[in-house]
Amino acid sequence: MDIDDSLYSRQRYVLGDSAMQQMAQSAVFLSGMGALGVEIAKNIVLAGVKAVTFHDCKRCEVWDLGTNFFIREEDVHSQKKRVEAVHSRVAELNPYVQVSVATDVLDENTDLSFLKRYQCVVLTGTKLSLQKRIDYFCHSQQPPIKFIGCDVFGICSRVFCDFGEAFEVSDPTGEEPKELFIQNISQGNPGVVTCMDSRTHGLQTGQSVCFKEISGMSELNGTTHQVTVLSPYSFAIGDTSSFQPYAHAGIFRLVKMPKIFTFETMEQQLSDPRLLTPDFSKPEAPLQLHTIMLALDAFLEQYARLPNIGCLQDAELLLKFTEEISRTLKNKVSFELVRSVSRCARGCLSPLAAAVGGIASQEVLKALTGKFSPLQQWFYLDAIEVEAHCFNVDFGVCRGDRYDALRACIGESLCLKLHKFQVFMVGCGAIGCEMLKNMALMGVGLSRCSGELVQFLECYLLFLDITTAAAASLEINPELQIDAHLNKVCPATEDMYSDAFFSRLNLVVTALDNVEARRYVDRSLSHTSLSPTTRDPPEEEIPFCTLKSFPAVIEHTIQWARDKFESAFSHKPSIYNMFWQSHSSAQEVLQRMMAGETMEGSFQVIKLLSRRPTQWNHCLALARLKFDKYFKKKALQLLHSFPLDTRLKDGSLFWQSPKRPPSPIEFDLDDPLHFSFVVSTARLFAGIYNIPHSEEVRGILKLLTSTLRKITKCVYLYQHIETDETVKKPDQLKMTVSSEEERQAISQLQEAINSSFVTPERLRMTPLFFEKDDDSNGHIDFIASASALRAHMYAIEAADRLQTKRIAGKIIPAIATSTAAVAGLVSLELIKVAGGYGFELFKNCFFNLAIPVMVLTETAPVKRTQIRDDISFSIWDRWTIFGHEDFTLSDFMNAVKEEYGIEPTMVVHGVKMLYVPVMPGHNKRLKLTMHRLIKPSAGRKYVDLTVSFAPEVDGDEDLPSPPLRYYFSRESESGETA
Repeated sequence: MDIDDSLYSRQRYVLGDSAMQQMAQSAVFLSGMGALGVEIAKNIVLAGVKAVTFHDCKRCEVWDLGTNFFIREEDVHSQKKRVEAVHSRVAELNPYVQVSVATDVLDENTDLSFLKRYQCVVLTGTKLSLQKRIDYFCHSQQPPIKFIGCDVFGICSRVFCDFGEAFEVSDPTGEEPKELFIQNISQGNPGVVTCMDSRTHGLQTGQSVCFKEISGMSELNGTTHQVTVLSPYSFAIGDTSSFQPYAHAGIFRLVKMPKIFTFETMEQQLSDPRLLTPDFSKPEAPLQLHTIMLALDAFLEQYARLPNIGCLQDAELLLKFTEEISRTLKNKVSFELVRSVSRCARGCLSPLAAAVGGIASQEVLKALTGKFSPLQQWFYLDAIEVEAHCFNVDFGVCRGDRYDALRACIGESLCLKLHKFQVFMVGCGAIGCEMLKNMALMGVGLSRCSGELVQFLECYLLFLDITTAAAASLEINPELQIDAHLNKVCPATEDMYSDAFFSRLNLVVTALDNVEARRYVDRSLSHTSLSPTTRDPPEEEIPFCTLKSFPAVIEHTIQWARDKFESAFSHKPSIYNMFWQSHSSAQEVLQRMMAGETMEGSFQVIKLLSRRPTQWNHCLALARLKFDKYFKKKALQLLHSFPLDTRLKDGSLFWQSPKRPPSPIEFDLDDPLHFSFVVSTARLFAGIYNIPHSEEVRGILKLLTSTLRKITKCVYLYQHIETDETVKKPDQLKMTVSSEEERQAISQLQEAINSSFVTPERLRMTPLFFEKDDDSNGHIDFIASASALRAHMYAIEAADRLQTKRIAGKIIPAIATSTAAVAGLVSLELIKVAGGYGFELFKNCFFNLAIPVMVLTETAPVKRTQIRDDISFSIWDRWTIFGHEDFTLSDFMNAVKEEYGIEPTMVVHGVKMLYVPVMPGHNKRLKLTMHRLIKPSAGRKYVDLTVSFAPEVDGDEDLPSPPLRYYFSRESESGETA
C-alpha cells in the first residue's frame, strides 16, 4: 500500500510505515457518539484505519451542541440520529477510511458474534454490565479482539484496556535507537565497553546492543549482546577474554526486542485494578476515582439515570454505593469528593473529553499495530480543581441551550466569564485547530457578550487555512465572535497592533510548532499566556570541520547537503540581488573597483555573473562539475593532505573513529543516484537562473562526461583543512580577497560589459527557499541524492528519503491523538484563567502516550533575576523608554536611571555596541543622538536594546536587564508617527 505523504507525513515519523500498513488493514467498532466518542472517531479516522463502524441509538439534543463538534442546530431541529449526523462529517476527514454506521440496540441480549470482524472494540457511554460482557467475549476470542472502555462523567473520566493474555509489542518506547562511538572494549569476563567522549549511552540492564566497524576485536562485529549497565558511560557485554585485543573505532546500537504484555478481563480488574497515577500530589486519587465511578455505574444500573445536577439527595445515595464498594476495595473516599462528582456527573467538560479521547485513541492505535507500550489497565483523569473553585455557585441552572453540559460542571457565572473572554491565539496548526474546536464548544468569546477570539497565523491538518478554520469554528458555534489574521510571527508583528489592542485581551494562547516564534510571542506580550509545547533536549550543534570534512553519521551528511542547498540556491542568489539592487549599474561598479574602492561581496557576485548559465545544457554542465567537486576532488584533496597512514603527535592514527577516510567517486551515468544528483542540481540551477529545464539529459551528460575525462586533471594545491571542532564557519563575504582575485574580478566584469552579456535580467536571480512538503520542486531530491553520495563516499549507511526529509526539514513528528490531548489539557487551564483561580490550582503536564506516562505537577512561580535588592525582573518583563529626535545617549542613560532606579553601564543594539565605557571613544558618544547612533530604517518606530549594569561587588559579572524597548518618539508607540 502506498502511503499518502500529503496526509500522513507527520504521523509516519511517529508510527513508521509498518504500523501504518497494519492500521490500513484493521477495522474498529466504536459505540457511542457523545463528546468522548466523537473525539475518538475523529482521531482514529485521521490516523488512517481501514474501516470503522460508528454505533449509537440516541437522537441529537440541544445538549449535544456543546459537546459534539460535528452536530449542528439543524440536526437537533430535525431529531436526526447522532450517528447519522456525525457519519458524513467524520468521513470527510480521510477519504481512505471506510466509515459505516450501526443503529441497532446493543444490550445484554445482543448476539456479539458480529464483533469478530473487528480487530478492536471501543465502548463509550455504555453500562458497566454490558462493558464486562463485551470485554469477556473479546478476551476469549483467538486471537483476542482488543477491547477499550472509556467514559466521561462530568469532571471525572476513565479508560480501561484489555488486549488479551499475551499482547506482543514490537517497539515499547518508539524512541529511535542512536548509534554511539566506542572509546574502548576491555578483554575480560565480562568485557567492558566505554563510550567515546564520555557520552551517555542511555541503556538499561537487560537491553541488547549490536556492534559494527570495530578494529581489532572484530569478533564482535555483526553480533548482538545483552548489556549490564555499569555507569552512564560504560556497560558489560559478557566474556571477551578470548577475542583479539581492541584496537580502535567501532559503533554500537540498541537492538529493540519485542515485549509481551499480559491483560486481565474487566471483571477481574474491578476488584484489584492496575492503575496509572498521573498526579503524584494526589497519589490516592486514582483508586478513589475508581471507587466513585464504580458507584456511579451502580447508581446508573439501579436508577437508569445519573445523579441529578446539584441534587444533595442523589449525592447521599451515591455515597452509600461508594461506601459499599470501598469496603471491598479497602480504601476510603471523602464525602466532599463524592458530592463533587455527583453534582457534575450528568454534565460534560468538552476539554476533558478531548484529552481523554486523545489518550484512548492512542490505545486504539497500539491495539492495532503493536507499536508502543499499552496502558495497563486503568487510567483516571479528573478536573476536580475546576469544580472545587465553583463550590455551591449557581449549580443546577439549566437554560435549555448548548452550554448546559458545561454549566453543570462549572456553574452559570463561570460560563458567562468564558463567553465574555477576549483571547488572542497565535498559531493555527494542529494544536491551534483543536484549541479552536474546544473554545467553540465552550463558547469562549461570544459576540452577544462582547467577547472575541482573535486567531493569528496559518494552519493545517484539520482545516485548510486560517479563514477555513475560522469558518469551521463558526459552524460548530455560530455565536462566536472570531477574527482571523494571516500574519507571520516576528518582531514586525507588534507594529501591526497597538497597545490598546492588547490591553483589552484576557489571555494569549500560543499554539506554535516553531519554538523560536513561540518564545518571541510569550516574551513580547505581557499577558496571561498558555503555551502547549514539547520539551525535547536541545539539538547539539555539529562542528564546522565535521560537516566540511569529517562526517561520521548520516545526520552530518544530511546537514551538509542542506547547507549546500542554502548556500548555492538561496544565500548566494539573495546576496547577488542585494548587491546589484544597491548599485545603479554594472558600469558604476566597474568604475569604483578600477578606482581602487573595496566593495563588499563584489568578488563573489562578479564570479557568479561571469559563470552564469544561459541554457539548460549549461545547467547540466554546472551540476556535473559539482559532482566531481563534491564527491571526487574533495576526497582526493583530503587523502593528499592526510594520507591513510597519517599519525597524530601521540602516535595514534589520524583516520580513526569517529573520523572516516573518504573514497573518491567516479561519475557513472548508469548509476541512478549519480544521475539523480546531477539532474536535481541542474533543475535547481535552472530555477535560480530562470532557465526552462528540459527532459533532454542523458545525451548531454554522456557528451559532458566524455569531454571532462579528456580535460580534467587533478592538481593538488595546498589547502588548509580545518580540524578544530571549536572553529565556526567563516562569513564568505568578509573573507579577505587577494589583489590577484580583485584584478580577476575587474577583468571578468569588464569582459561581461564589453560582450553585452550584462542585461537587467542577468543582474537578477531567483532565490529558492527550502520547502520540504512539495516533492515537485526537487529540493528533497537534491538533498537526498547529495547526502546519500556523501554517505557512500565516507562509508556511512545512507538514510531513505523519508528519514532524509525528516532530518533536513527538521520535521516535528505529530499525531492527532497527542494533539487532541494537549489541546484538551490546555483548555482545562483556560477555564481556570477565566475563573481567576488561585495559582496553586493550575497544573503543568508532561505526558508521553507511547510509554504511557502522564505527570501533572503544580506550576512554579516565575523566576526573577535580581539586579539590586529592590530591583528585579522576569522573562515576562520589558522596560520602555520614550525619546525624541534630539534625545542623546546621555539622555537615554538618565531616563533609565530615573524610570527604573539604576544607571546602565553598557548599551547594545543587536551585535553593535552603542556604549561600552572601556572602549576608546565611547564616552564621546554620550553627546550623540540615539537616531545617529542607531540609524533606524525609514518607518522604524522602536528598537529593542540590551543594557547591563555594574555589579555591586567589583570583579563580578555585569548584571543583565530585561529587554528594553526604545521608542524614537512617544507618539510612535500608538503608531501615529514613524
